[in-house]
Amino acid sequence: MVRPVVVTRAEPPGGPLTRELEALGLPVLHWEAVSIVPTDTAELVRTLTRESPFDWIVLTSLHGAAALTQAWPTPPSGARVAAVGPATAAALRERGWPVELSSEEGGAEGLLRAFARVDLRGRRILHPASSRALPILGEGLTRMGAEVVRLEAYRTVPGSTLDVEACRATIAREGVGAVTFASPSAVIELESALGDTLFRRLLDTTPAVAIGPTTARALSDRGRSPIVAEPHTLRGLAECCHALARKARQGTQDASESSGTNHSVARDSARQPLRGETQADPSNPERDAAPRADERIHS
Repeated sequence: MVRPVVVTRAEPPGGPLTRELEALGLPVLHWEAVSIVPTDTAELVRTLTRESPFDWIVLTSLHGAAALTQAWPTPPSGARVAAVGPATAAALRERGWPVELSSEEGGAEGLLRAFARVDLRGRRILHPASSRALPILGEGLTRMGAEVVRLEAYRTVPGSTLDVEACRATIAREGVGAVTFASPSAVIELESALGDTLFRRLLDTTPAVAIGPTTARALSDRGRSPIVAEPHTLRGLAECCHALARKARQGTQDASESSGTNHSVARDSARQPLRGETQADPSNPERDAAPRADERIHS
């Protein structure tokens, strides 16, 4: 039996990571550690309307892409668009926003590597982001010579639907195959919701899979050695969990085969006469006073 994978990111049943996992045959448990709350996009609209034109608009999440395209449905003239990974790029294209630059590996580090071949000196970049977005991308683009304007496009807050008692029961029976983290906020808020002891017990018994190095650092800071998805995308997360499930199934199969071999050896040993025991004469069944091993099993 395949143990379910925990999804901690803010997504409903049937969301992007859930679809990737279920497509690989993996059951899913939703432990929504964080929630996404819309924010007032008036400042975003004012910035796009009144400020001098931007050379680039950089989107680093599906939530940011949704917030921007709802507030400003048509791509601004002259602005080139960059997306952090294939899922965000696909969401933008579906809304009519052409994406000129993207990173297949995902994550801020991957997007910075993609920008390394672009001359950003003197370029203005708009970065609509989460209220909790780390400064890694903005600082990297600034070092490349760009002027970065970061605006809050949505807020990341603690999840409100997590059933801690149900989580406790699942952790107690070691019923989780892997727990996924798609942001440092998910690590922080799951630990806060479960409490230190329960969170440690979960990660003592369950592989933690991080979407990328930034999220992995949040786990490393808590004394954990997470598995980092390759590539650093939702699909990469799902494929990593699938590999873990295959490994677990193989381990169970090997243990079962080993157990079967040991039982076979034990049965063979049971058929051998002990020292001083009279061996049965197959030509005279009446001399075989002791029952055979299979008879003993069934008697």
